[in-house]
Amino acid sequence: MTTTIGLIIIGDEILSGKRVDAHLPKVVQLLAARGLQLGWAEYIGDDPARITATLRRTFASGDIVFSTGGIGATPDDHTRQAAAAALGRPLVLHAQGAENIRQRVLQVAREAGQEVDLNAPDNLQRLKMAEFADGAELIPNPYNNVAGFALGSHYFVPGFPVMAWPMIEWVLDTHYAHLFNREARAERAVLVYEMAESLLTPLMVAIEAKWPAVKVFSLPSVGDATTRRHIELGVKGEPAAVQAAFDHLREGLDLLGAEYQAHL
Repeated sequence: MTTTIGLIIIGDEILSGKRVDAHLPKVVQLLAARGLQLGWAEYIGDDPARITATLRRTFASGDIVFSTGGIGATPDDHTRQAAAAALGRPLVLHAQGAENIRQRVLQVAREAGQEVDLNAPDNLQRLKMAEFADGAELIPNPYNNVAGFALGSHYFVPGFPVMAWPMIEWVLDTHYAHLFNREARAERAVLVYEMAESLLTPLMVAIEAKWPAVKVFSLPSVGDATTRRHIELGVKGEPAAVQAAFDHLREGLDLLGAEYQAHL
């Protein structure tokens, strides 16, 4: 059975266009480097009810899920609370997570040559970032040591790429190395020029019927002043099956009299 990996990207700033999401392409890259593939992705605003409902559904799925954003301590951060609500668990202060935050506060104060009161309201507020659903485990944050958290096969990291990406890599390399197979997938494609997609559909259907381990993809382009109208037509999947399916694809294109060229 194929393991499904999902990605949830949380934040009004993404949906409003104030920031452009960089997590999706990066996670695809991190997974591909390990022979893995993203199965789905969702964008959600800072809506506690919607985040809770989404997490309740994804917890039930059994998928491996990475969630970025919303784990801070400001009023617009709801992910920690939503994860607890989705599982019906209380929020509790994680002892090591809280100690990490205190040590970070002390480090920043030392570097600035300042005295610090760990019981000051602002520092007590920072400890909210270590309040997770009961039973959560920490995800180390190499940037500032303020941890993310894991609940089952769900992994919650900050929205900042400089923190989130190494944390996601740590999860993959620590917990899922047994899934890595850098030779597990292959992809071959051609560019087919000036041909209607409908004429290629029977060939695509026939290939998927003959090679169930292969997916056929078709990406049309209308062209522009420098590029002719074309379709990127290809196959992806298990390497041995991909090669056989690709040979059949080219034979089918030859029979159709199509003009095409290899596409890397």
